Amino acid sequence: MKLCVIGLGYIGLPTAIMFAKHGVEVHGVDINPDVVTKLLNGQIHIEEPGLQEMLDEVIQAKQLSFGVVPDQADAFIIAVPTPINNDKTANVDYVIDATHSIIPFLKKGDLIILESTVPPRTIEDVVIPILEKTKFDIGNELFVSHSPERVLPGQLLFELVQNDRIVGGINQESSERTAELYKRFVNGNIHITDATTAEMVKLMENTYRDVNIAFANEMAKIAENVGFNVWEAIELANCHPRVNIHKPGPGVGGHCIAVDPWFIYESAPSLANLIHISRTTNDGMPNFVVNQMIQLLPPQGENTKKVAVLGLAFKGNIDDMRESPAVEIVHQLQSYYDLQIYDPHVKEDIQGKKATLTEAVDGAEAILILTDHNEFKQIDPKEITSLVRRPLVFDTRRVVNHQAWTEAGFLYHVLGQPLTSLANLRSGYIEAFR
Repeated sequence: MKLCVIGLGYIGLPTAIMFAKHGVEVHGVDINPDVVTKLLNGQIHIEEPGLQEMLDEVIQAKQLSFGVVPDQADAFIIAVPTPINNDKTANVDYVIDATHSIIPFLKKGDLIILESTVPPRTIEDVVIPILEKTKFDIGNELFVSHSPERVLPGQLLFELVQNDRIVGGINQESSERTAELYKRFVNGNIHITDATTAEMVKLMENTYRDVNIAFANEMAKIAENVGFNVWEAIELANCHPRVNIHKPGPGVGGHCIAVDPWFIYESAPSLANLIHISRTTNDGMPNFVVNQMIQLLPPQGENTKKVAVLGLAFKGNIDDMRESPAVEIVHQLQSYYDLQIYDPHVKEDIQGKKATLTEAVDGAEAILILTDHNEFKQIDPKEITSLVRRPLVFDTRRVVNHQAWTEAGFLYHVLGQPLTSLANLRSGYIEAFR
């Protein structure tokens, strides 16, 4: 068995490495020559616990090769990005290009699997028409299926193995061949369905979470007007065995939850009303955070105040900034403040980014926490009190210990705090540093 994986990003690379670890000869392909060069030198280009060690293992075993063009194989997995356009429609150009790229290498009996998260009917309306340009009978000589990834960054290697897998073939044999391939390492159940249903399953999973988060964010806004602790209320509501409300925050990021609902909306805009409202709610949270920051620390014209921003990644303990609300918040705040940014996971060079926490908080008049990295939870506020110009912290993730930071002399504000508390905090801030 030889496998060719097209796309070596956050999903394609771990998938290629996992198959190689389980005895499959794998050729990984990416159109970015820098990515390929780095992998050929034995270095991963994404942050994922345990991935570097597993790459070292399969390279030493000579199970994995890399290149910028495909090679002949028995199975092809397409795991390329599917971003959204500015008008919120799906961009499947990478899927189209990847499918075209494998055509010269196909032979009778090959299996083509699309792992990329895509709008419904992408297999039927996009992939198959391209494959039909070959001389092979689709479904009898070429076998096609959709098997979406369902993993969490930071836990990829565990969830690739343990999570259930959805397989949607264009016919029964396509599904069975796909299931047999994934059985090489998947311990979870493999559920067989049709291609379009498989496409919708992934979209529904992430849209459910997006709607849930939108509800939590709406409750956080209501809490500011009604005057209750939204975090405590959610915790208590979740004590009910049939309730699982997610946490509020500065928005929703990542290539899944922030993108996938739009694929459903695009397919049925007149029907997907709840989905559209939820997406709009979550997309509006960065602006909400910016307005709160301005209330807490009003800008002063040319005398630009320094704000320490902690976090750029869309979630904790990863380096992924795709669709990150933190990036949008930083973009907006740059018009009002001198930002000193720190993210221990993100390596990308960004204006205002500092190498250490100490550099980020030095002289800051406020600290804004946008990502729930473990490193931020472990900050000792007593160690940085003397570094900041004014001890104010705005915690959008409820990351730090409120009591510890208050005892260290910080004025603490958390997303969803009642407006009366915000006003009192602002008054105390002005009085303390008049």
